[in-house]
Amino acid sequence: MMEKKILLALDGSIHSTHAVAYAARISSVIKELTYTLFHVQPTVSRFLLDEAETDLKAKAELRKVIRKNARLAQHILEKHKSRMIRMGIAEKRIETATRPKVLGMAKDILDHAEQGLYDAILVGRRGLSRIQKTFMGSTTAKLVEYSRVVPVWVVDGDVTSMKVILAVDGSEASRRAVDYLSFMVGGNEKIKVHLFHVLPTVRDYFVIHFNEKGSDIGQIIAQSNKRCIDDFYAYAQCKFKEAGLQDNQIELKVVKRTMNVGKAILDQAKKGNHGTVVLGRRGINKAFFMGSVSRYVLDRISCRALWVVS
Repeated sequence: MMEKKILLALDGSIHSTHAVAYAARISSVIKELTYTLFHVQPTVSRFLLDEAETDLKAKAELRKVIRKNARLAQHILEKHKSRMIRMGIAEKRIETATRPKVLGMAKDILDHAEQGLYDAILVGRRGLSRIQKTFMGSTTAKLVEYSRVVPVWVVDGDVTSMKVILAVDGSEASRRAVDYLSFMVGGNEKIKVHLFHVLPTVRDYFVIHFNEKGSDIGQIIAQSNKRCIDDFYAYAQCKFKEAGLQDNQIELKVVKRTMNVGKAILDQAKKGNHGTVVLGRRGINKAFFMGSVSRYVLDRISCRALWVVS
């Protein structure tokens, strides 16, 4: 069984504490999991850096600040590591790493993840006010938006349920999400994977208004979508079977669209007590991520983890 590597981007906040707890609990779902606890140290004052070039006293102060940041980083990481060990994770499966901020918080995390060939970046999401719901400018948003290689897991709150739901639409992005999830949960004989699909309507394909009841277009779309999802489900069954899961461990639920697709996904996750929601970055219409269903779910998910697969 292949080892899976998770990079936890952490600080001293309660959000990182929730992320660490989720990382420990998800080991019941993902076998052969290893962790790197990673902290990007704060930016050193540009003024102090410039002064240190010519002033010995400023240079000594700069060294003091750098040492202090490194000690604080190590303290944060050791605290999180101890908690994971208390939750049953073997110490040999946990590494720690820290470095000063160079390119920016998100870019430094992404660089470390890509260079280390990690299978996921895990980060806790900070609480947002209503005005901040767009989530632009935050480290988490940048990680999700700019990570084109490593899937990003966003943890909101204290997630206790380890049930997994994968929202699919038959697109290539959904197939990649299936590939990823089958790799991550492969070999787990107890897990049940729930696939969830919301049937599209004519309005999802055309800007102009059609009378769906009296139009052949609606029937054509319905037939096409059925073929697409049937093919997709066969593909998913094959992938999960290759990963060691049986047919009875995979369930597909298809519902008619009566609301926003993102809301339907969140409602289903809540109804089924699914602690983890898995999504492909782009949908069937190739819409860019920021503004898609994935964005809606990211902005509104609560007390759950969201995996965004590129």
